[in-house]
Amino acid sequence: MSPAPTLRKFSLFLFPAALLACGCSTPPARSAAAVQSPAPKYPARWWTAVPKDTAPSWEVLPQEAKPGEVILSKRNELGLLSNFAATPFELDGKRYASLEGFWQMMMYPEGPDDPRAKFPGLEWKYTREQVSQMTAFDAKTAGDLAWDNMKKMGINWVTYQGKRMAYYVPDKEEHYRLIVRATRAKVDQNPEVKNVLLATGDLVLRPDHHQPADAPPSWQYFKIYTELRSELSK
Repeated sequence: MSPAPTLRKFSLFLFPAALLACGCSTPPARSAAAVQSPAPKYPARWWTAVPKDTAPSWEVLPQEAKPGEVILSKRNELGLLSNFAATPFELDGKRYASLEGFWQMMMYPEGPDDPRAKFPGLEWKYTREQVSQMTAFDAKTAGDLAWDNMKKMGINWVTYQGKRMAYYVPDKEEHYRLIVRATRAKVDQNPEVKNVLLATGDLVLRPDHHQPADAPPSWQYFKIYTELRSELSK
């Protein structure tokens, strides 16, 4: 499904064709100089400075990492750890194009008898199946549309295999556990993702976008990856 022209243009700015295909290509060098990484064992490009006036407002730039930290930037191979990356995986017998597609799919009706499908006055621009095969900004945009519908319905739940789960909650409840399971599947089934994660060593992982102060644990993918990295290191 093709995104709107403006969306495609914005997507390609942050996700060149190779990056959208595999999530691992480094964008062409910009005018900013590279800063020294905190230790020789880590690639200096992970901290390459980006002019703030050329970046979108949502982005946390690589140079904003404190000593001992690294930003999981989509501007280099660390973007493989983004939900946006085209890193397909299987979970419970179904294949998903990306973790973002899996995530946003859960906001959509599972069938004609789903209360979300029958709620009066709502338009669902995409089907659940279509969203499950999306990546990057396409999936994020589809999720934004669904979130608007959820607010109109006054609900705070999503579904997986017919079961409702609370969505925006402060505790590590069922939705969180499902996201951890899906993230683990992504890492296990994509060797390049596992290699990049292990390559971060003992660095503190930070997100490349600003999150709400009350962001649920399921949103904090950088912490989930930290736990998975610990498991893999053992």
